[in-house]
Amino acid sequence: MHVRLRFPRAVRVVAACVATTTALAAGAQGAPTTPAPRAMGLADWYRVVTVGTPAVSPDGKRIAVTVTRTIEAENRRHSEVWVVPVDGGAPTRWTAPGTESSNPAWSPDGKYLLFASTRPGGQGTRWGIRLDQPAGEAAPVPGYPAGSTPEDGRFIVTVAPAPADSAPSTADPYAKMPAMARPPLDGITRPADPARFDGRHVVDLVYKNNGTGFVPGRRTPRRWRPAQLWRQPAGDTARRMFSSAPYSHRAPVVSPDGRWIAFLADARLRPDSVVDAERDSLAVLPYDKVRDEAPRNEVDLYVVSADGGAPRKVAEWMGTESDVTWSPDGRQLAFIGRATRTASARLYVVEAGGGAPRNVLGDWRYEPAGVDWLRSGALHITAEIGGRTAVLRVDPAGKGAPVELVGGRRQLRGTSYDASGTVMAYVATAMTRPTELFVANADGTGERQLTRFNDALNAEVAWSDAERFTFRSVGNLEIEGWLMKPFGYQPGKKYPVVLYIHGGPHSAYGEGWFDEFQNLAAQGMFVLFTNPRGSSNYGAAFTYSTRGRWGLEDYEDLMKAVELVAARPDVDATKLGASGGSYGGFMTTWMATRTRRFAAIQTDRTITDWTYWYGSSDAQGLTEFEFYGKPWDNQALYDTLSPIRYVKRVRTPMLIVQSEEDHRTPMGSAEMWFMSLKKQGVPVELVRYPRSNHDLSRTGEPWLLVDRLGRLRQWFGHWLQGQAPAPAPGATGTGRR
Repeated sequence: MHVRLRFPRAVRVVAACVATTTALAAGAQGAPTTPAPRAMGLADWYRVVTVGTPAVSPDGKRIAVTVTRTIEAENRRHSEVWVVPVDGGAPTRWTAPGTESSNPAWSPDGKYLLFASTRPGGQGTRWGIRLDQPAGEAAPVPGYPAGSTPEDGRFIVTVAPAPADSAPSTADPYAKMPAMARPPLDGITRPADPARFDGRHVVDLVYKNNGTGFVPGRRTPRRWRPAQLWRQPAGDTARRMFSSAPYSHRAPVVSPDGRWIAFLADARLRPDSVVDAERDSLAVLPYDKVRDEAPRNEVDLYVVSADGGAPRKVAEWMGTESDVTWSPDGRQLAFIGRATRTASARLYVVEAGGGAPRNVLGDWRYEPAGVDWLRSGALHITAEIGGRTAVLRVDPAGKGAPVELVGGRRQLRGTSYDASGTVMAYVATAMTRPTELFVANADGTGERQLTRFNDALNAEVAWSDAERFTFRSVGNLEIEGWLMKPFGYQPGKKYPVVLYIHGGPHSAYGEGWFDEFQNLAAQGMFVLFTNPRGSSNYGAAFTYSTRGRWGLEDYEDLMKAVELVAARPDVDATKLGASGGSYGGFMTTWMATRTRRFAAIQTDRTITDWTYWYGSSDAQGLTEFEFYGKPWDNQALYDTLSPIRYVKRVRTPMLIVQSEEDHRTPMGSAEMWFMSLKKQGVPVELVRYPRSNHDLSRTGEPWLLVDRLGRLRQWFGHWLQGQAPAPAPGATGTGRR
């Protein structure tokens, strides 16, 4: 496919943006918010407590959550399960502080609090604390594996392969070699001396993954073991496989009365070996032969008796189904469906006895992220509405638009309900508030905050708030953005601005507390962040509007936001910076080749040559989809969108941050960029973090994560605020403190 490209002209503030500029300028004249005693320091990062995975007990009286702290001295995070009374009272830790515990859940009969744990013994199952009788420390509870249960909790349905046939053991001359060094099944070469080779032997397409590292190839023939349905009495370790099909069963859900099981499977119930072979054949075709954007019916919804038997297809629906749930009376099923990869997800309701699924969201712009059909009959969804999150009620008959129950300028996570569907719990975060647990009635009334793990820190630190704004960009498309004020903001003063660009590209920024933004705001800078076209949470048309056009209109969206903010009377338009990671890393290097508007740029997990990236990354499917094919199918596009092709234009000082074990955006892009800038005399620094992958800035080692935050302060502090760098060891003079 031939894609016609044009390079964007310099972006100027246009008349269409006057209304937004006026609103932003008006915000600049407002009185400053009364600050807390001090700005965020780097050490404060270690004190932030994260609350997650709430679970309401069946009787609605208690809520269990995962509470995660950082143990600074040990350079690690530590998670525990805490329980909070719904009617009020202090949270209580229910798991031992010496082990890691997380992801709590209650057994349907209320007898156990179940959770995952790294404690020795009982691997592969869940741990539990007895509630119906005196009990000591938690113990493995094999009777309650993760699975679907009817409302009365009588049994559990799970999916797992049938037991493997025993194979005769043979002597393995390579058994003592490192796993990746051993000859794989399809390999032709062999080590001259197994004791002397400790390299890696690769023949498979997938041989490395970000986060897990290198993956050994298969050394035995593939033996197809489809996932079957298993039934297990609650509290009993005995389980029985009651299907024996050549295809895999997925995501089983038991009806409220326990009589039926809904599950997802191949649309034609073909054997797994046939389906996988078809996928393998598609993977080697040019993109225009695969046509991922065309409707494909790869999975359908089925129902089978809880006692076994032949399954019955509920509906022949073109697309991909997920998040299946039963209506309280067991007569209907709801699911989230996406007709094509580039279509917006919709919520569908279908009769359990069969029929045509009904789209109950109509043409509502936003997409459901989760669905719950409560015993009361209320059908709820969670949805990302731009930068915020909401819980909404949907009419099962599709009458009217969704009704927002809980929302506002914040993000909600992990919605959970009691058995009766009257109590709703969730974790919430806002710009100036880290995560805490909240509870409300299921209709959204009576909201209360139940935990205050971060109150002491909130009282000490002046978290910066942000002004939300929207503006019209190329093609009259509305773009959402935020401008976070610097610590100690004073009207009449001018401050530098740093633009942040998110990754993905189909990710999004939002109305939640974020350490990166607070870090630079504490340094005395405005932080500008937006969701340009290509971001998620605004409908699929918005999300996929950048296919084949990375760095074009999305670049203009970002630069229009920059110019709007630069026109404010409290902004020093000569002191602009930019920072981004992954897709944002690509965009920051791309920006450096397109404009000299920025005084300094920091790039994380960057991509500077798409053909190199394609060969070295663990995610080739990204560009195969986004760039309409593999490099040899569309080499001109891969080359035209590669920043390295234009690196001779770069004059902006750049800080490059890259992780040694990042298999998503490997080190080579950063090395090429560093060497190219260094050869041209452009100020550049490359910081390489050990023992770190693509997720360093989110889940990396605490010491290294905080070190990175400090370097961002120093880089922008130097170039945008004129601060002198700290002296090198042994040097004299006064450095920045």
